[in-house]
Order: sequence, then C-alpha cells, then structure tokens
Amino acid sequence: MLGTRIVIKRGGRDEAEKPFWISFADLMTALMVLFLVVMGVALLAVTKTVTEREKIEEQHRKDIEEILKRFEDASDRYDGIRIYKDRQVIDFGDRARFAVDEWRLTPEQESVLRQFVPEIITLANSELGRRILKRIVVEGYTDRTGTYLGNLNLSLQRSQRVLCVMFATSGPSLLSDDQKLQVRNLFLVGGYSFNAAKDTDEASRRVEMRLEFLGPLEERPVPPEVTSRFGECALR
Repeated sequence: MLGTRIVIKRGGRDEAEKPFWISFADLMTALMVLFLVVMGVALLAVTKTVTEREKIEEQHRKDIEEILKRFEDASDRYDGIRIYKDRQVIDFGDRARFAVDEWRLTPEQESVLRQFVPEIITLANSELGRRILKRIVVEGYTDRTGTYLGNLNLSLQRSQRVLCVMFATSGPSLLSDDQKLQVRNLFLVGGYSFNAAKDTDEASRRVEMRLEFLGPLEERPVPPEVTSRFGECALR
C-alpha cells in the first residue's frame, strides 16, 4: 500500500477551458464575417448611387443636346437667326442689329422677333422643354465706343426693347395674351456693356437670347400668380 503511486491528472483544467476559447474564436470569426458583409453591402450601395448619378447626368446632357437641336431646326426656317450650341444662345444677327447709339428696331426686325418667339414658347412648353429649360435671358450688347455706364444703360434699353416688341399691341405678327403671359413668366432682361464684343462695332450692336437650363433633378420654378395687366412700354 505504501508503495502505490498516485498519479494526478492535470489536464482537467485545460480541458474545461477549451470550450470557452473555442467559442470566443468562433465569435471573432463571426464578427469578422459580419463586418465584411456590411462593408460589401455599403460598397455596393455607394457604387450603385454613383452609377445612378452618372446615368442621370448623362441623360441630362443628352436632353440639353436634343433641345438645342430642336431650337436649331426651328431657327433654320428663319434667315439670319442662328443657334450657338457651345454658348447656348440664340443669335438674331442682322434681324436684331441696332444702329449707333440706338435701341430701336425697324418694323421688319420687330416682326421677325414676334414670328420666332412662338417657336421658343412651343419648345419651352414641350415635355422636354419643361424638363430641361429653366428660362431665357434677353441680352443686349453695345460696341466699344462711348462710356461704360452709358453703354450699360444702352444695352439694357436694347434688351428691354426686345421685350417691348413681344408685348406690342399694334403691328404685324402680334402675340396672343397667352403667349405674352408665357413671355412674362419665362423671359428675363439682361444687359452688357463692353463684354463679349464682336470683331466689328456693327456686329457688337446686337441682341441675343441665352438659354438657361435646369440642373439634374431640378424642376422649373412655378411662377407667381400676377393679376396685373401687361402695361405699356416705357421706351418710345
């Protein structure tokens, strides 16, 4: 009995701890997998968002090109009116050219303007126009002669005169009241003195209509309701 050896097994504690360490390792693995899944979903969402944005911007660019082409097709029916797609403007050339220090247009020039404006209104009210066209700015220009402030006032008078022509109550090719309402809601007046002068003084004394477009997903603002009448032009 005294010679009997007692062997004590010491592996019991390690074996008891093994299930705990195995569970912890599984938990870390599961968390890592979950992290990778979440990151993958997030990257896919970001990629999808960027892709959709690019599609919208590409369609927006195509819409601008299409409506500029439609304006160009309309201008082809009128001698002297040209669309500059790079600057997105309607240039009336000699059909709206001014004399030196003058803001008046000839009756023939006024008639041409009133004939072309309904083309603009039709395109602006089309499905594509409502989706892409924001407004039209009438810009009058002067040559390099005279003073800056004097020419600035003259350029404003020229662009204002173009609007007055649209609201005329006598003469050929008059606009209807509904068309005049569209003009009031869609057109703005701008003026430039020495800016964007042409190669010659004669070519500089002109008027252009600049097309402003909505941004992607932007909607054309609803014009406020105005009950007042159109009134009379202050320029005589």
